[in-house]
Amino acid sequence: MERASHHQNEPLLGPANHACSGTGRGQGKIVKTIGLIGGMSWESSSQYYRIINERVRRLCGGLHSAKSLMFSVDFDAIKGMQAEARWNDAARELSQVASNLENAGADFIVLCTNTMHKVADVISDRVHIPLLHIADPTIDAVKRAGVCRVGLLGTRFTMEERFYIDRLERAGKLEVLVPDPDERVLVDRVIFDELCVGKVKAESYEAYVNIMNKLIHRGAQGIILGCTEIMLLVREGSVGVPLFDTTTLHAAAAVDYALAA
Repeated sequence: MERASHHQNEPLLGPANHACSGTGRGQGKIVKTIGLIGGMSWESSSQYYRIINERVRRLCGGLHSAKSLMFSVDFDAIKGMQAEARWNDAARELSQVASNLENAGADFIVLCTNTMHKVADVISDRVHIPLLHIADPTIDAVKRAGVCRVGLLGTRFTMEERFYIDRLERAGKLEVLVPDPDERVLVDRVIFDELCVGKVKAESYEAYVNIMNKLIHRGAQGIILGCTEIMLLVREGSVGVPLFDTTTLHAAAAVDYALAA
């Protein structure tokens, strides 16, 4: 099965005051340096890098690319901390990474994973630069689409714990639907056992489409792809409602913030 095409989930973002806007090809100015915490997994982190630089090129023209720093962690170690509920250890490690990026010259932090936003507040408290939360540009896109009831796919931590859903419900005033327990197991397994190691299987695509259609039948007006690897498997048009790809939305929002005059 082929991976989703490069531009399949390019978001229609609201108006922004870009430093590159109206300057002519090759004459824009990259204002801020993006600090990316990647490696969770590197499969999706590579998509961040691609999306960010493709968007800068479209907005600024010429040979422009993003000013960025990426620290890619060893995901196996982080996954072990997740499995053992050692969230404090994970927060400590990622906070140190954020601090390193700040010291290296990053102007803001992008945590390239949904699940580890469970410790986003701890990371944010450790640094003196902003952390661009992955849920916020997603909420903005959902609201622009006029959607108020969304299905959520992600790791079991994202689907079952409150750190992510609460932000969607409180900040976005959204109603959030998640798959049934056995379906959550399948969604989580495909993420870790397949997508995180570069495997894209037709049978997993069909399973995800079936799960999304069940959420739609329950009233979901759109589906949030709340794991940064899911965009490797499904694409806009896979089901009959809008898909909100957090990877693309987060990366695009990082560019807009970096280019903000």
